[in-house]
Amino acid sequence: MAAVLRLSANDPVVIALSPLPKGSTLAPDFPVTVTTDIPAGHKVAITRIAEGDRVNRLGHPIGLASQEILPGDHVHEHNLAYSGTLANRAINTRDRVQPANEIANFLGFRRPDGRAATRNYIGVLTTVNCSARVARMIAGHFTAEVLEAYPWIDGVMALTHTSGCSISDGTPSMDMLRRTLAGYAAHPNFVGVLIVGLGCEDNQIDLLCRETGLKLGMNIRSLTIQDLGGTTASINAGIAEVEQMIALAKETRREPIPVSELVVGLQCGGSDSFSGLSANPALGAAVDILVSQGGTAILSETPEIYGAENILLQRVADEEVGRKLIDLLTWWDGYTSKEPHGFDHNASPGNRAGGLTTILEKSLGAVSKGGSSSLNAVYHYAEPVREKGLVFMDSPGFDPVSATGQVASGANLIVFTTGRGSCFGCRPSPSLKLATNTPIYNRMREDMDINCGVVIDGQMNIEEMGRVIFEQIIRTASGEKTASEILGYGDDEFAPWHINAWT
Repeated sequence: MAAVLRLSANDPVVIALSPLPKGSTLAPDFPVTVTTDIPAGHKVAITRIAEGDRVNRLGHPIGLASQEILPGDHVHEHNLAYSGTLANRAINTRDRVQPANEIANFLGFRRPDGRAATRNYIGVLTTVNCSARVARMIAGHFTAEVLEAYPWIDGVMALTHTSGCSISDGTPSMDMLRRTLAGYAAHPNFVGVLIVGLGCEDNQIDLLCRETGLKLGMNIRSLTIQDLGGTTASINAGIAEVEQMIALAKETRREPIPVSELVVGLQCGGSDSFSGLSANPALGAAVDILVSQGGTAILSETPEIYGAENILLQRVADEEVGRKLIDLLTWWDGYTSKEPHGFDHNASPGNRAGGLTTILEKSLGAVSKGGSSSLNAVYHYAEPVREKGLVFMDSPGFDPVSATGQVASGANLIVFTTGRGSCFGCRPSPSLKLATNTPIYNRMREDMDINCGVVIDGQMNIEEMGRVIFEQIIRTASGEKTASEILGYGDDEFAPWHINAWT
């Protein structure tokens, strides 16, 4: 196996596939001697790069040299500067992918409104932080021992948050909170939901329903702590409501459903330099299969397409989609201007330790999760996704916040790539974890579902890995538990996005 990988003929750097000690040579591929120790995943210059020159990865600019860089030098934060996006924002349209004649099935639940579910949970949601304790006590009653009597239910969970008050109607945070709660309350993976309010909060239950069109009924119920006379009475009433919803769900059964009804949220977290070489493009290959069979994939994390937006803008379904994407990036430019490093603050210490120097470099890998299909729609955070195919939903780059928005938008499954070892779940939607490299897969085996490091190891190509991921998506949608589900992840990661004062 080669020691380094050159991703494009236009790149003045190569990627170290394993640690390179000082004094080692890159011959016979490159007549270069390494001038310092290079960690795996990091960049090595193979030509002289003058101060101020663009440095490319995959043929795309990831920054400007802040000083002269000589062949064999380590290229990283000390000599590669963030420069703002260098991407061309010209818009080019592409025809939408036509679904294939043969469409695979998964075994899912068909809801009365026709939507497809991959899980059968009962949820306890809160309008405000003040009702969180009661919600957790209601859900906590339904222990594993209690649930043995209800094998048709995957679990009862409380999803709580820190907001719901001191935010006014009409503000972005209130709108996003209500969209998120309504999206979860009506989510097909919940066979029943109880909404718990305190009573005096800004986010009143009736206002939540009125503003979002959410309808209370047999499967979406509510209670208010102050109306019921306090904590204990509310817990008892909540347990009774959940027991009734469990009983109503007894006849639900899995049945064959076309994968065209899967909505998959795409996430990457704890990324490294290998993310854009293995797991992310392999997930993109799986997305292309899903889209070709009529399914939907949601790409998100707007700060993590910055610098690589041209890749998406070259394949939008129409001009309006392209303009919406540019408008989001313009908003984020202003939003992040308050940060010391603007967009570039997104690349975390773990990302940088894994070889990613700038947000422009990180974005190249993140965008590849979307495959090569046309981009059919752009949505605001937690808006219901109506279009099929590849779509984009605005969100921050923080995974719990982003995935929460995707689930609220309708994602009934999440696929999450990681190169550093993120521990994550996103109930009620199962979350598949893809390791980008074999060492992290082996070190964190209980948290990972698929080892995409075999691509780096030369044992499988991107298309083959994409097929493996697609087939695992079907098995997961059909009920096979993911690593994060076995470990119990998914409740604490419920994190609606807040951008207003006091929240």
